[in-house]
Amino acid sequence: MYERILLPYDGSEGAGEMLHHASEVAHWFDATIQLLYVADTTRDSVTVVEGDTIDMLEQKGETVVSDAAQTLNTLGVTYDTDVVQGNPAATIVEYAKRYDQDLIMMPTHAREGLSRYLIGSVSEKVVRLSSIPVLTIRVQSDEPIIFPYENILVPTDGSTAAMHAAKHVFSAAASLDATVHVISVADTAGLSPHVRSTTSGRDTKQAASDAVETAISEAETRGVIDTVRHVTQGTPVREILDYIESNNIHAVGMGTTGRRGTDRILLGSVAEKVVRSAPVPVMTVADSTEHGD
Repeated sequence: MYERILLPYDGSEGAGEMLHHASEVAHWFDATIQLLYVADTTRDSVTVVEGDTIDMLEQKGETVVSDAAQTLNTLGVTYDTDVVQGNPAATIVEYAKRYDQDLIMMPTHAREGLSRYLIGSVSEKVVRLSSIPVLTIRVQSDEPIIFPYENILVPTDGSTAAMHAAKHVFSAAASLDATVHVISVADTAGLSPHVRSTTSGRDTKQAASDAVETAISEAETRGVIDTVRHVTQGTPVREILDYIESNNIHAVGMGTTGRRGTDRILLGSVAEKVVRSAPVPVMTVADSTEHGD
């Protein structure tokens, strides 16, 4: 389902692991990797050497993609390379649309402790801006990436945007012959115990259960054979992260927008936090109507 995979690449720490994982994905789907280096025009990089004006970042980019190309040659994957100028996040998003890329793969980085942050803010901005699915991957030497993904978690809040994302993820899961775990969290964390036990609390959990059943039905329609249902209540991000840790989840797939209400989690905010915090790859899929596509 992916023919062209855009891999923005700067040769930074963890870049080698990123190349290897992108190659695994490309091999599985018989895709071509578009290796892209963006010379950041927000930085002053022009200098004069022996009377010639030279952009040092462009020169660095040529070296970086050349080295990466040698690795991709070794890994036996089909690829193209490009070096362009621009603001990195906006340029990556625009490039992906202009050249009909099917998937963007971006690295994330984990700091010490419970909080985890994206490398700079480029990956985060790409997740927010892209109408094309984005697969963010936290590269850690002590956290090997399992591929093909055997267990994929799909959070849903029952919204149209959540289902749009789920359909894409289910198709990918079917291609990978993965087990799909569908989770919906009744966000009652801010309610008092009394309210949680009232009709309002029960309705919230019923809405979460209905969202899971609808998603499971769609997954089966799209060829997913093995499914797992999970309905819970609490804080959505915490419940999602706990489920990842407790159920040997290898990847997460979710939407970047969602409706807000007593029976909905704010999926957009949750997606951003999951991308920052999850110890496994996270695919985010935007509702195309949000981007005017």
